[in-house]
Amino acid sequence: MTIPTIAPYSMPVASATPRVDWPLAPARCVLLIHDLQDYFLDFYDRTQAPIPELLAHLQALRARAHQLGIPVVYTAQPAQQSAEERGLLTDMWGAGLPGRPEASAIVSCLAPAPQDLVLTKWRYSAFVRSELRQHLSQWGRDQLVIGGVYGHIGVLLSACDAFMQDIQPFVLADGIADFSAEEHRQALDYVAKRCGRIPTTAQVLAAWPSPLPTSAEALRAELALALGIPAEQLGWQDDLLEWGLDSIRVMSWLGRWQGAGVCLSLSQLAQEPTVAAWWRLLTQEVAHG
Repeated sequence: MTIPTIAPYSMPVASATPRVDWPLAPARCVLLIHDLQDYFLDFYDRTQAPIPELLAHLQALRARAHQLGIPVVYTAQPAQQSAEERGLLTDMWGAGLPGRPEASAIVSCLAPAPQDLVLTKWRYSAFVRSELRQHLSQWGRDQLVIGGVYGHIGVLLSACDAFMQDIQPFVLADGIADFSAEEHRQALDYVAKRCGRIPTTAQVLAAWPSPLPTSAEALRAELALALGIPAEQLGWQDDLLEWGLDSIRVMSWLGRWQGAGVCLSLSQLAQEPTVAAWWRLLTQEVAHG
């Protein structure tokens, strides 16, 4: 009558081909991190698959969502629910979360940031007795990327509920965990056949391109494109202003980077306007952030 101890298993590969090919659009997305509380993860060996991979993938997605201004929503079940609050869940799963504060906490490596929204989770679906639907409408967003636990229960039912409310669900193939590899795969196959898409973390990250260059070479390529010259023609120590990079375009780069949380100023960029210096400033700020 309670959650079983869960044996380690490797992240499965989904076997079903989705019936829909909805493209992920950052401006339409919300990231839902579902029930990733210490209580639920304690049924796994956290040092064994699939948990390290699950946490790493959700950390990467949350970081990218923050960069792009994509809302991040958490669900968390409350501790010590009354019989009335818990309802039929008691018959199926027992009393639920104990009163210890540490049990109901969201796992520390993915603790919500100040701008994130945490919703109380009452039933399998994240939509039941919550304001999730209202928030999606207020934000003007109709795509829900879902990761967390457990795949064949709350994750699956939240995806189905989203679909029935005309919200496109994307259940992360390698961003959920379940009672077993078989049930994990069954959840993915059901979503693919009945209500949504099942992208990998890498596929979502590709659809959510970072506003920051990922390497010095990428930065040089962006700047060279703006200047209308081949990337190899732009030297690492060349003065970008002498190449014709005007203040308006410098400000556009600065605004994009500031929007991604990088605290740089126009005077810093103007002090040494070279690819090498700008990359050094960017990497220093990202490391400190």
